[in-house]
Amino acid sequence: MGQVIYMFENRKNEKILVYSPISIFYLIFLLFLTVILLPYMIFVGRLVGNALSIPPYMIFIVFLLSLLGSHANIKVKETESFQPIITFRDISFFGIQWRIPDLGYGIKKTFVAVNVGGALIPSLLSLYLLLYSVPLLEENLIVAYSKILVAFIVVTLVVHAFARPVEGLGIAVPSFIPPLTAALTSAAIFSIYVETNPFIIAYVGGTLGTLVGADLLNLKKISKLRASTVSIGGAGVFDGVFMTGIMAILLLWLMT
Repeated sequence: MGQVIYMFENRKNEKILVYSPISIFYLIFLLFLTVILLPYMIFVGRLVGNALSIPPYMIFIVFLLSLLGSHANIKVKETESFQPIITFRDISFFGIQWRIPDLGYGIKKTFVAVNVGGALIPSLLSLYLLLYSVPLLEENLIVAYSKILVAFIVVTLVVHAFARPVEGLGIAVPSFIPPLTAALTSAAIFSIYVETNPFIIAYVGGTLGTLVGADLLNLKKISKLRASTVSIGGAGVFDGVFMTGIMAILLLWLMT
């Protein structure tokens, strides 16, 4: 937030896409990091793919798209707030120049955007699991969706309780809270309903619960952030919302 951004415009001259510029050195660093972590990513990709009952190559595609998409944001809203603004005026006194700060008030515009890698892609994967994987694995869809709903509500409430707006940064949540809550909730549900896939519950409940609890339920606090762009699900490479689902699966895998 508050960083240098670029925007694409449509025919109506409305700014619809905001993205952070990537230097060639940073791109080389990401490629180098990917090569170093490739064995770990293969292991995690296979583990997550098997846990969610989807092909591992889909997880690799999700990893790649989330990495690239973490720098892209799609504008969905524009808000205005009345905020204090500090300006400076120059005063000359006996040949000496002085800069005197003045406190005034003005209208500040804030763009609300959805991060592609941190919000859109994890949501699409969750939607795929809900519409395809769950009906394929579960016989009673009402019970199946009820279990996911319970996990979603628990994660949403817990994450929202810990979420705090940080000026110039965004909505901050301790990184271990969302995946740990999703994993423990899914494990508790699995202990009651043994015939279920706890990993899907952990991923969907953790991902959507974090997105709603941390970001969507705090949209009214945008003015406190004093940022030019507020990105839902956006916090750099592999955002917390994206990593919540992956880490929840890994924690649950260690528990079981």
